[in-house]
Amino acid sequence: MLRMLALTAVSALISSTASAEIRIAHVYGKTGPFEAYAAQSHNGLKLGLEYATDGTMEINGEKIVIIEKDTQLKPDIGRAQLEEAYGDDDAHIAVGPVSSGVALAMLPVAEEYERVLIVEPAVADSITGANWNPYIFRTGRNSSQDAIANAVALGGENVTVATLAQDYAFGRDGVAAFKEALEGTGATLAHEEYVPTDTTDFTAAAERIFNAMSEVEGEKKLFIIWAGGGNPMSKINAMEPSRFGVEIATGGNILAALKAYKELPGMEGATYYYYEIPQNPVNDWLVKTHFERFDSPPDFFTAGGMASGIAIVEAIKKAGGAEDTEALVAAMKGLTWETPKGTMMFRPEDHQAMQTMYHFRTEIQDGKDYGVPVLVREIGMDEMEIPVRNQ
Repeated sequence: MLRMLALTAVSALISSTASAEIRIAHVYGKTGPFEAYAAQSHNGLKLGLEYATDGTMEINGEKIVIIEKDTQLKPDIGRAQLEEAYGDDDAHIAVGPVSSGVALAMLPVAEEYERVLIVEPAVADSITGANWNPYIFRTGRNSSQDAIANAVALGGENVTVATLAQDYAFGRDGVAAFKEALEGTGATLAHEEYVPTDTTDFTAAAERIFNAMSEVEGEKKLFIIWAGGGNPMSKINAMEPSRFGVEIATGGNILAALKAYKELPGMEGATYYYYEIPQNPVNDWLVKTHFERFDSPPDFFTAGGMASGIAIVEAIKKAGGAEDTEALVAAMKGLTWETPKGTMMFRPEDHQAMQTMYHFRTEIQDGKDYGVPVLVREIGMDEMEIPVRNQ
């Protein structure tokens, strides 16, 4: 009897200790071709949690525990790792992944376990569209936000555009959204080109694009949607698209990728983040802290990771804890919070974070080995009619 009482007391103590923790699983591609994106996202998540808790890493007296899981950029592994995070690790909330293909495999797991998954930074529209479920929230931008912002920056009467994208969810969703967005600008999409994600030789694809654009009159642009290595921009630029009157255009990217932008001063597009653009206290803290700790500026996905970390803290505070998932979901619907990009808001209909984007023009600056995306103007969340695609 005494032994049973002792075991009961120990069990209660373990349960009490466990309930005093807020377990956040970061399920992301630590290894693989998007390793740089993953590292930025993870650093940003930790910085966001730190910032939002004033350095305590506690919410209402409960310690935050971060559980790391590596998807290896493989959908089946991502699904299994999220199942393990919710099941074996009893994570209250999960964040990730990097790849849209992996994210689509993970979405049903959140619904099965009835736990929140904050998607950051995977971009495909279908994540908060056709494949969405009520436990999915996204702090990262979606393909439509990228597309509409770039259409605003690039479109216009007498403008003809061709696209080059990777042949998977990120690329195809991106082009579909861009094509839809261009219709309202007066521009025309003349040609779509898709290539495998690991393509390194773009000669044949570029020739097909040039042939499609050769007889077109007016302003001609090649809009490139690309993630990871391969650098199609530099290789296609070396083929002298100007011979056909074609200008290269693309959206923002990480600092390493911006090195290719240095070859194209004056190039315009729209970006999600560049550390010198947003002017607000959260970004000021991020830039200062990142330089102090990493001796470098925060990058594209660092800002996104930080946004997700702050969102988690604000949501748990509003819900009164992390244990009750339904209360957490209710608290997150319509939640507004401050990020390095300014105010974000989870749209109640599909839980997509509405946010500012930035129209930029590439500039060469002393002391920087990349093309600097200099702000032309902010594109506010109220200016972009982002379709609700989960109906």
